[in-house]
Amino acid sequence: MKKLSKIVALLLVLVMVASSLAGCGQGNDTPAETTTKQDSAAETTTKSEEPAQNTKNDTTPLVVGYSPFSEKFSPFFSETAYDQDVWAMTQISLLTSDRQGAVIQKGIEGETINYNGTDYTYYGPADLTITENADGTVWYDFTMRDDLVFSDGTPITIDDVIFTMYALCDPSYDGSSTLFAQPIEGMDAYRSDMDSLLNLIYNAGRDNTNFDLWDEATQTGFWEKYDAATQGLAQEIVDYLVAAGYNEEGDIQGAAGNWGFAPAENTIESFAQAIEEAYGADVANMINTENAGSSVEDLFPGLEDYSLNMVTVADPVTSITGIQKTGDYSMRVVLTQVDATAIYQLGVTIAPLHYYGETDKYDYDNNKFGFDKGDLSHLRSVTTKPMGAGPYKFIQFADGVVNFEANETYFQGAPKIKYVNFLQLLNDNDKIQGVITGTVDVTDPSYNDAAVATIADANGGEQVGPVITTNTVDNLGYGYIGQNANQMKVGNDPASDASKNLRKATATILAVYRDVANDSYYGDRASTIQYPISNTSWAAPQPSDDGYKVAFSVDVNGNDIYTSDMTAEQKYEAAKQASLGFFEAAGYTVTDGKVTAAPAEGGPMEFEAWIPADGTGDHPAFMILTEAQKAFEDIGITFKIKDLTNSSDLWTALSAQSVQIWAAAWGATVDPDMYQIYFSGDDQGHAAGGSNYQYAINDPELNSLILAARQSTDQSYRKAVYKACLDIIVDWAVEIPNYQRQNCIIFSTERVNMDTITPDITTFYGWMSEIQNMELAD
Repeated sequence: MKKLSKIVALLLVLVMVASSLAGCGQGNDTPAETTTKQDSAAETTTKSEEPAQNTKNDTTPLVVGYSPFSEKFSPFFSETAYDQDVWAMTQISLLTSDRQGAVIQKGIEGETINYNGTDYTYYGPADLTITENADGTVWYDFTMRDDLVFSDGTPITIDDVIFTMYALCDPSYDGSSTLFAQPIEGMDAYRSDMDSLLNLIYNAGRDNTNFDLWDEATQTGFWEKYDAATQGLAQEIVDYLVAAGYNEEGDIQGAAGNWGFAPAENTIESFAQAIEEAYGADVANMINTENAGSSVEDLFPGLEDYSLNMVTVADPVTSITGIQKTGDYSMRVVLTQVDATAIYQLGVTIAPLHYYGETDKYDYDNNKFGFDKGDLSHLRSVTTKPMGAGPYKFIQFADGVVNFEANETYFQGAPKIKYVNFLQLLNDNDKIQGVITGTVDVTDPSYNDAAVATIADANGGEQVGPVITTNTVDNLGYGYIGQNANQMKVGNDPASDASKNLRKATATILAVYRDVANDSYYGDRASTIQYPISNTSWAAPQPSDDGYKVAFSVDVNGNDIYTSDMTAEQKYEAAKQASLGFFEAAGYTVTDGKVTAAPAEGGPMEFEAWIPADGTGDHPAFMILTEAQKAFEDIGITFKIKDLTNSSDLWTALSAQSVQIWAAAWGATVDPDMYQIYFSGDDQGHAAGGSNYQYAINDPELNSLILAARQSTDQSYRKAVYKACLDIIVDWAVEIPNYQRQNCIIFSTERVNMDTITPDITTFYGWMSEIQNMELAD
């Protein structure tokens, strides 16, 4: 079963991708493949010393336990954290970051920064100078070291960086990087002169008779493949739901409804038509939305050829004027305006032109950049075999094992451990038992009660002991409970005060049970948060800040619901009374402490919350929902809980905006930019490629603040702006912030020299950030 990456953000560039194992432990709040997509890895550390005289380091591999790979081991096209870790072992990036996620701008000589009382020096391949000009443009000037080489001995120059940037900005590029969305001078013109044959034929319509850009046979073949694909997709969804017991055989409309579609007739053809109406030419999202089992190739044979076939539709634009070579080891990127997120996007992986590109097609002076514009076929052909200048060289992936060998030319020193194996494992128990039995040296189990107990038992009662050393950091992300504004509204206006009060009525009851649920599920391995932002972010409000409030702790009149001397039971009762006040303000009829009627303009009287808890209640928010269910019953509201055995069902339904309330988690980024999740300034009500469709929040003031925060690099100013954004989001009550959990990484105390592990591991600086210094125990 494929798993969706719906809970993603696209801007975390500079934290080493391998820090996803720093450690991850996905828990049940997100699918194993639901991770923050990243555009490049950061390789920053102190320089390694001379190799130690330890024969094990030369002969015995370090074995790292991993969840399954998808074999997209490419800095351009990887999707899962595990695949990203593979290519990150082989790559370096133009920019690097420190333990707090701050960008290192003087990497050549190194920058020394204190963390936790210790000075650490960080090195990188390049220096960066940023110049803000009077005309509003911004120059990013990069100067690279002139002595770097790739693992095959080929010298690294600025041409490799320019090639990488052009590949990421090509009109046919469909990976996770959003470098092309930066306000780089000339970018829009460069990308707008081409379109895919898929988009062109689809948008021309089935009755098109203009064959200037393609012939009739090509058009006929497209529609045959498109119809076969949508009908095949519809049939697979129905088959999956029937097999899973959700629907009876032949109930096509019912199955479609469960998947978030509403076909006019009970036929596969009608279901396929509904899919087409929802996605049109957006085949990529159509595929992701299916998620019922088959591979993309099986469901959409031939359509990929149309999506990758780019056609010139305007006067050709041969270069991006804002990407400028200034020397063999230097370049300038010109932005048309300030964008605080740019520094994270511009620190791209330095991919070797001679490997990922075609050297005979690179001539900077003649606007040739290593491939034919619109054709990344050569780059795609090496997706499964990464190569670069990182600490290790990729050898092979066979029988569930990725084999690496040390890169003796790594610019921070040759790794002390010559061989590393990434071993594919099926579950968390295999990971922990692997360390205990000696088949695994390092891994990342979910840090739940079972893991804690197993580790303690192996160590004689402690988390750090003679068998296992456990290291924990805050997860770069947070758990939440969401409400869709289009589903949870009074009348037709999700932005009205009445609609907001409806959502506050439910949020108030849900929020009061967070502490007890989080303590029960995580113990001291998680904390309750009060704003919809990861506590790892510098923009997260702190209790000492002016205006800081516990989430949903005031009543409809703005008065505090709780007092410090209240017992838990008294708080639960106070939450119910406050909820009734919000229901009444929303236009509901409240009689004798119960909601008895909906508003005249309409509003839901029953609520349903979806939670991916494996059908067994195994989710940190499950207790919140079950306790809230009782409280809602007390005040006359029916509150249903839908415990999903397949978490993919949730992401599909969220895409269709067919869920009222749900529990999930967000992955976060180094920069707290809110554009992807909350911006609603385009015609579809959300940022292109964004996730605001989940909440359907549409607030002009919020949009303006999000853009304002992007257009400044003053952190104090940005924090104040983001606090205002968070207040608006809380006022809309579309998101109840829940928990900040911990991740863990476990090491074999017996087989790894713990004195050589990366010191002061953080959320932003994982154990693999200094993997070249690691040693095996004697």
